Amino acid sequence: MKLRDKVAIVTGGAQGIGRAIVEGLAAEGASVVIADLQGADGPAKALRGQGRRALEVDCDVSDEAQVAAMAEAAMRSFGGIDILVNNAGIYSSLVPKPFEDITVQEWRRMMDVNTLGVFLSCRAVVGSMRARGGGRIININSGTPFKGVPFLLHYVASKGAITGITRGLAKELGPSNILVNGVAPGFTLSEGVKANPVQLEKLSEVSVKARSLARDQFPEDVVGAVTFLAGPESAFITGQTLVVDGGAYFN
Repeated sequence: MKLRDKVAIVTGGAQGIGRAIVEGLAAEGASVVIADLQGADGPAKALRGQGRRALEVDCDVSDEAQVAAMAEAAMRSFGGIDILVNNAGIYSSLVPKPFEDITVQEWRRMMDVNTLGVFLSCRAVVGSMRARGGGRIININSGTPFKGVPFLLHYVASKGAITGITRGLAKELGPSNILVNGVAPGFTLSEGVKANPVQLEKLSEVSVKARSLARDQFPEDVVGAVTFLAGPESAFITGQTLVVDGGAYFN
């Protein structure tokens, strides 16, 4: 229960990696705000049924007003915000294709959700974190910018930007005792990915073969890194990105 009395927001927390993170933070005692486009009520009700404190919020992280409302709901319900996990993003629906086939609309939507959404969410919570004497921001990144994965250029670019945001904010928010780190999973068999036959065909087997630990990766594999970075053991770590991919990439 190392996160007892802490309040955490997880964007994109209704399913996949986000839901696994929500459950992991709640298991450590945190009150959790599950923010997602839809479907957040199910996980929240399940946690409340277990005696946990959980709140569901409908939120499009690319919408400034909705992100502000998300933060306000957390403060109103739980008194403040200590932890933000920026997990919401576009990935599982993607079909790999040459970069010249990516439309301007697809590029802008990717940046709006994966990059602007992180900026807006950080900006919305930082005031409460400062008022509480500090906080933790954990950005769910990807191993793709480190490895230079082809045929997903808009996604790779958006996640590469998250590395820069993590480092820049770590410097800027350090004096406020707000730690900013990233977790970069490898190809993960979430519900969304398993529903995408093209990704499974093109990426699953090659991802397993590239790993030192030659098995599939699941959402639960990411949870330990997140709870570590949210907890007291990581109090002197900031600006880092921890790659969690079974040893496919050594950072």
